[in-house]
Amino acid sequence: MIPVGIIGTSWWADAMYLPALKEHPQGKVVAICGRNEANARTMAERWGIPHVFTDANALMESGLVEAVILSTPNDTHYPMTMKAIANGLHVLCEKPLGLNYAQANEMANAAQSAGIRHMVPFTYQHMPGVRYAKALIEQGFIGQPRHLNLRYYTGYGREPVYLWRFDVSKGGSGAVGDIGSHMLAIAHMIFGEITGLYCNLGYTVQRPSLDPDGQPYEVGDDTAILTLNFASGAQGVIHVTTQAYEPTPFGQTHHMEFHGSGGTLYHFNDWDTIQRVTGAQIGEPMRELPIPEDIWNGARHDTVHNTYRDVFRTQNMMTRQWVNAIAEGGAIRSDFHFGATIQQLIDAAVLSHREKRWVEVSEIN
Repeated sequence: MIPVGIIGTSWWADAMYLPALKEHPQGKVVAICGRNEANARTMAERWGIPHVFTDANALMESGLVEAVILSTPNDTHYPMTMKAIANGLHVLCEKPLGLNYAQANEMANAAQSAGIRHMVPFTYQHMPGVRYAKALIEQGFIGQPRHLNLRYYTGYGREPVYLWRFDVSKGGSGAVGDIGSHMLAIAHMIFGEITGLYCNLGYTVQRPSLDPDGQPYEVGDDTAILTLNFASGAQGVIHVTTQAYEPTPFGQTHHMEFHGSGGTLYHFNDWDTIQRVTGAQIGEPMRELPIPEDIWNGARHDTVHNTYRDVFRTQNMMTRQWVNAIAEGGAIRSDFHFGATIQQLIDAAVLSHREKRWVEVSEIN
């Protein structure tokens, strides 16, 4: 049994990581850390966690855990991860991995040198519709991939208020890193290496010029449009926005299009009841392509949230895959090296917008 510590007491830790390990046969959360002791103790009581900390370093030096989950703001990822690695702990660190590529690359190299198991959880890679689209493309459904178009619409940035996700000192960037990282991860997963890009960032909402402590800060983007070139010769467009009104239970929708020499695939997820894959090969009409049962793997698909719960709480996906890899060995879908690659793309996007030019990804080092 792998003893795990979780650092962070946000709703995400409560909804994703703790349920995933509640019944895991090879991993158990034995310690939790939060800056607010009362909140940490409340969460510990609810999940049956015996040890509570308010200092992350103290948890990592306690000897109680062999692995840690960092469910914390972006500016803590680098120092906490490096501390965990120094203590020989396996690490699952939230995305984006660092505030910039230099940090992320150092984290990846340090983890590799230490021989620990490491993961960056790009959640949407693991959803059934995305995995089925990837499988179909690998099977040749669209022929030679030529173009993709990925869109992530959500509205959490619509109000003109301070949010740390739009504070560059804390987030590293804005929407392009927070939600754009998910679409970049899917683009890379399905079409392969991205070699160059052009990015236009948007600053739609006028946010306060001072943070809650009364200090000035650099405001991050709330929308992003990227044009991509892949090593294969394919092209792509990614559009992410925090300014869209999406009246679904999770307040977001995902739209994915894949075109090739032999056909077309579409995937739409409304984060309510629709997770649909449709497609057509040359000479055929567009039709729905039901997601096979071996992709669902027992997950409910009456609502997207039930699928989401089952995929991450009962299947060998993401957090559970990471724990299994610690206990038994085996592959991890998105390790720190992959996380660093995505961070390199984010940095390239920010540079492209700043200098109003095409950026080769190799420029970021």
